[in-house]
Amino acid sequence: MNTNRQWVLAKRPHGMVTRDNFEYRESPIPSISDGEVLVRNLYLSFDPTQRGWMEDRESYLPPVGLGEVMRAGSVGQIAESRHADFKVGDLVQTTGGWQDFVAVRPGMGWPGLNKLPPGVTPPMALGVLGVTGLTAYWGLLDLGQPKPGETVLVSGAAGATGSIAGQIARIKGCRVVGIAGGADKCRWLTDVARFDAVIDYKNENVDDRIRALCPDRVDVFFDNVGGSILEAALNHINMRARVVLCGGISAYNATTPQPGPVNLMNLVIMRARMEGFIVIDYMNRSQQAVTDLLGWIKSGELVHQEDVQEGFENIPDTLNRLFTGRNVGKQLLKLAEPS
Repeated sequence: MNTNRQWVLAKRPHGMVTRDNFEYRESPIPSISDGEVLVRNLYLSFDPTQRGWMEDRESYLPPVGLGEVMRAGSVGQIAESRHADFKVGDLVQTTGGWQDFVAVRPGMGWPGLNKLPPGVTPPMALGVLGVTGLTAYWGLLDLGQPKPGETVLVSGAAGATGSIAGQIARIKGCRVVGIAGGADKCRWLTDVARFDAVIDYKNENVDDRIRALCPDRVDVFFDNVGGSILEAALNHINMRARVVLCGGISAYNATTPQPGPVNLMNLVIMRARMEGFIVIDYMNRSQQAVTDLLGWIKSGELVHQEDVQEGFENIPDTLNRLFTGRNVGKQLLKLAEPS
């Protein structure tokens, strides 16, 4: 490979993201200086937050600039090293973006450059043991604070984060109800991830089903969706409930501001708390989460699922799978196998 294939942000989206928002380019493979490494991307991560990075607005990270390589987490292999702590062939996790090669200076920027622990595969590093798993772990445990016997409701439950959050709640002794779209996703949640019950928002009335499946009301709501799903959940919160705002994918591609829930006063009536969070605030505590998550995986208590697409030409379309509901579990794309 003599060139660095890239997808750059060509124009900011208005509504649903399309291939027209990106432009394919080829550039020379980056050269590296002392203290840097050259990483060849093997797997790319796709996350709903990437839609927000495409907007020209202030956020927890700067927006991707027009003409810049689209930002994305990645796992790659060191192709060249001028850093004493990294050698050619090491598997590493970084923010490599939508390109084949990236020059990285370890210790600079988020999330930096981290070697994959022995036995951890690239899909695991980007999913259940990566930002996805950390988001579920800290959002549920630090903000949700579930207690044994409580009822935990999870929206976007068949997604990468929701499926892990719900299973952690089960491990902590809670009764877990998920909200997902379609019979296959709902079946996976009950039969494989061992949720106690699931609501199919595509074919059922969510408000009615929450009432039926949560007779003791909802103690913790882990929300990845927002909109009408959040409003329905707020109708059924318990006294001192905790509502964890992880994401709001229902409005990410909206062209006009979406109305907020009309029942926020339920938080006052039930003395409940609703709080948002960003996982980067917890990165200095990531080892604790990874240790617990890996232990649950090894014991069989925690399962994970990846949706792996292939082909550099399919990168833009793979991002859109997140917003059309085609993915189950963590969305990834494989560029190459380790050498």
